[in-house]
Amino acid sequence: MSVSSGNASNTGDLAALIGAHLPFLRRYARALTGAQSSGDAYAAATLEAILQDRSVFEGGIGEKVALFKVFHTIWASSGAPVSIEASGLEAQAQRHMAKLSPNTREALLLHTIEDFNVSEVASVMGTDESEVETLLDTARQEMADAVSGRVMIIEDEAIIAMDLEALVAEMGHKITGVARTHGEAVDLAKAETPDLIMADIQLADNSSGIDAVNEILGELGDRPVIFITAFPERLLTGDRPEPAFLISKPYREDQVRSAVSQAMFFASTETLKT
Repeated sequence: MSVSSGNASNTGDLAALIGAHLPFLRRYARALTGAQSSGDAYAAATLEAILQDRSVFEGGIGEKVALFKVFHTIWASSGAPVSIEASGLEAQAQRHMAKLSPNTREALLLHTIEDFNVSEVASVMGTDESEVETLLDTARQEMADAVSGRVMIIEDEAIIAMDLEALVAEMGHKITGVARTHGEAVDLAKAETPDLIMADIQLADNSSGIDAVNEILGELGDRPVIFITAFPERLLTGDRPEPAFLISKPYREDQVRSAVSQAMFFASTETLKT
């Protein structure tokens, strides 16, 4: 079936309209579900819904808010599951998150990681600002009380490493150590198995933090990883295996706290304290 020039033009306009925001929708969806595959599936469903009804962008709320609002309609209508047939880390996360108040994770991620203000979060979630404030307060408390575990940091900049150490330790997690290179990271992971890994992309010896993490996961098994990068959109294309959790440099304290709390829900229950 051929596509008319008018429809092709409309499709191109739509792609331009939302293209800049799509990587961050993927980041948000992956953080909610804990996996690239399930997160990207929700993002794809969002795009399909928009293609069927483009009037969502006629409400005067801005392209990014409109895009996330469509996502949330789909997410809420599905019951906001981690996975319909969850297994492994996703099943563990589902058990952890069953104890949380509804919509708290969503509000916290939208506000801290995706940088929506309270009014925009309310628009995305279809509620009012006072409810969003309540959700954020509840989320911070529940995240702080939920789980604690062992965190390994791969970061070659000493000041950033010390800052991350302090932030994560204040949250009640144990720091297994800091590695500056690929080799140090692998050795550190073998010495004390982490529940969660935080990793920069570019390391001191010009090695790749991604390669180091992949080697560690290959030896120790799957566990959540938070990558820290100045260019998150480069790891949010959906074209290859990519991380579920990303923090943009420069980061804020609340972004680190939120990402660590979210990711820790997908860590092994064997070593976590609840």
